[in-house]
Amino acid sequence: MRDAVTTLIGTYDVAGRYFDRDAIERLKSYFETGTARVQAAAAINGNAAAIVKRSGSQLFDELPELIRPGGNAYTTRRYAACLRDMDYYLRYATYALVAGSMDVLDERVLQGLRETYNSLGVPIGPTIQGIQIMKNIVKEQVAASGVSDTNFVDEPFDYMTGELGEQDI
Repeated sequence: MRDAVTTLIGTYDVAGRYFDRDAIERLKSYFETGTARVQAAAAINGNAAAIVKRSGSQLFDELPELIRPGGNAYTTRRYAACLRDMDYYLRYATYALVAGSMDVLDERVLQGLRETYNSLGVPIGPTIQGIQIMKNIVKEQVAASGVSDTNFVDEPFDYMTGELGEQDI
């Protein structure tokens, strides 16, 4: 897993270049949001179970067919698997949030996810919707922890849904 700093250094090192103004601005931006990123991670960590539970409840309220007979979250085992996956997305989104890089999402979450879900018959659309619901709940929790600008929280969640949704919902 790489963070924003090592990714930037790697890019410039491969090109054999010193940092230019753009690189310095990107580093400055990353470090300026560092405290807020750590504060956000602490808020997520302290409320992870509640965030996942609330996200799942809202998803199933919006898409009740998922928990009805024949639905993909029907049966206790499938319901639990859905919540487990939501927890997984939340944990890795937190890593990406702190790192300021989406590399961990590509390496640990998104590689092969679509193929796995397709082979298991897991619908991608509700997965995307669940991740977006979770993003909104996380932003509420982060704001409640005292972080005034929560826009940076969007990035890992939007990245996951964008990558899953780009190919085919």
